[in-house]
Amino acid sequence: MQISMIGNMTRKFYLPLAAILLLCLAPMPYGYFQLVRFLSTIAFGVMGFRYYKEQKEALTYACGVLALLFQPFYKVALGRTIWNVVDVIVAIGLIVLFLYEWKKGTDRKVNKVVDIPPGNIIAEPVEDNNFEFSLQGRLDPKELVYVASEEDEALTKLFETRPEVLEGWGQMIGFHIVYLPLLIRKLQDKRVLQYRAPYLDEVELEGVMIERSAKERLQGKNDFILQYLENPADRKKIKQGFMRTEDIHRGSDGKDKATNRFYPLSSTNGEPLADQLHRIGKRISAETERYDRLLESKSAGADDWGDADDGDSTDDLIEEVRERIARLRQRGIAEHILEQLIRPDNRLSRLVITKDWRIVLPDYNDMEIKMEPLVKAVYLLFLRHPEGIAFKLLPDYRQELTEIYSKLRPTGLTERALQSIEDVTNPMLNSINEKCARIRGAFLSQFDEYMAKSYYIDGPRGEAKRIALPRNWVAWE
Repeated sequence: MQISMIGNMTRKFYLPLAAILLLCLAPMPYGYFQLVRFLSTIAFGVMGFRYYKEQKEALTYACGVLALLFQPFYKVALGRTIWNVVDVIVAIGLIVLFLYEWKKGTDRKVNKVVDIPPGNIIAEPVEDNNFEFSLQGRLDPKELVYVASEEDEALTKLFETRPEVLEGWGQMIGFHIVYLPLLIRKLQDKRVLQYRAPYLDEVELEGVMIERSAKERLQGKNDFILQYLENPADRKKIKQGFMRTEDIHRGSDGKDKATNRFYPLSSTNGEPLADQLHRIGKRISAETERYDRLLESKSAGADDWGDADDGDSTDDLIEEVRERIARLRQRGIAEHILEQLIRPDNRLSRLVITKDWRIVLPDYNDMEIKMEPLVKAVYLLFLRHPEGIAFKLLPDYRQELTEIYSKLRPTGLTERALQSIEDVTNPMLNSINEKCARIRGAFLSQFDEYMAKSYYIDGPRGEAKRIALPRNWVAWE
């Protein structure tokens, strides 16, 4: 029996069980109290099993204790008065639990929206929902884009007047929902523009004009992504619904492709909108879990030995700034649309190392890039060496790094600080990867990757790592 079915069943006897417990306060025959014991033991046993499956330990233990307390085989003699108190407390608890779960269930439901007309046919889910796109049409792995090759006026009206319907559902299933007409408005946010074009000052930001032709081309259009279909005939299979990227792979033509999954959604198929969204969410969850297992099985036999500059730790450390970046940087299809709405250039800023060792970008409104002392010392070391430094040769630069670090810590280097330098210059440890990840994060938290990549430490696997910014753009005060 599914847990959801058990949950629905147990909720139905919360109130009846509370009622029979409260009736114990009245002068009832002895047989009634025996019946209450049997019913309570069964009820709390089933509830305990449900909460155990749902991993709710406190409620599991509480139900277990109550089942033992009410069991009729070895009676617990508490006296009439204490039993009445117990009955009242347990009954109140059941009522509170019922109200809490009822409210929680109500809050989680997406409005079925009465202005969506029902039809006569329940649409069967598309079994083969894979479609191949050119890489330009890829989405972020945690992004769902609403697409419609044929307009569904009821859904369009709903999403434009009630955006919280999609946003709330997206939060429940862990995805960012992209609805193009609303996205275009959001992309004009000053913070987003400044992240994409840090060289614009306040006055210039106020005057940024969204390219008219791009805006007109996209406004109200929900089929933008379909222009990247590898097989244009697939457009006929995509009416209205959500698109999700599952896999990036190399195509037969040698170019990268994206496999996207499509989930149909309609206001006229006879199925309530809330039920459709629930079904889509379950299917996405099943597919992503299956795909994750497939990736794990493929990587299980991979060689665990690699260069000391493995990128896995980089991804982990970037999580420190990912939340901020996500608020400013539009990813996936959203970023691709943004490229068409405004045309940012690769205008780089000079980089100045001040007398007090601050890192300043004067052409980005005197933006300061802040780093911890040892992280900054590593950055300054690589900035001194435009030819780059191979991680395996870091021990040769230990003395130079120590000298730089000592200037950032005028009070002197402690034993712990010296040990940190030993660690970061030891190619067998992961410390240098951590520092490079923090350097990358420091720049990405301020402006976008297409410019930031000129400033942070990077390079091909196994080769010397370097900062790409031309050194005639670097000034040391």
